[in-house]
Amino acid sequence: MTQPAGDCDLRQIAAQIRPFVERRVASDDVDDVVQDILARVHGGIDTLDDETRFVAWLHRVARNAIVDHHRRRERRAAKHDAFVAEWQDETVEREDALASLSMFVRAFVAMMPSPYREALQLTEIDGLTMQAAAECEHVSLPGMKSRVQRGRRLLRELFEACCEIALDARGHVVDYTPRPR
Repeated sequence: MTQPAGDCDLRQIAAQIRPFVERRVASDDVDDVVQDILARVHGGIDTLDDETRFVAWLHRVARNAIVDHHRRRERRAAKHDAFVAEWQDETVEREDALASLSMFVRAFVAMMPSPYREALQLTEIDGLTMQAAAECEHVSLPGMKSRVQRGRRLLRELFEACCEIALDARGHVVDYTPRPR
């Protein structure tokens, strides 16, 4: 079956080529590949001679589009895998740095002045809510919140005096370097 170049109905072409594509690509990608084929056909139909067999040319265009699709997919998968590996490495490094610094939290909290030491011990280390910690210490909830806030600020100052801490954009610890004495 040959079809002259000027007589090009893209709906007929799509119906004709769709089963060929469905056998060769994932069902989620069929529409994208068919659209790519139709764009190539539309752009290259003028290059056909009257003697050229349209169906053979169409299948060659389709095969090339399918091969290109699989190549793009492989490149995307490789980029994705590289990104995931890099992200996992950064996550492990961040978790290692955080775990190393967290070993010092109890020691630094123990060095703090009295009302802040108890506030941080109850809320941050023991895991009590601010309300429960306020009841334990017989202070108001705003008073406990104030102590915890000031205690966190003091704790941060202790860590910054001890180490140079690198944070990411979200404020998570990425790395730290002990300061020279």
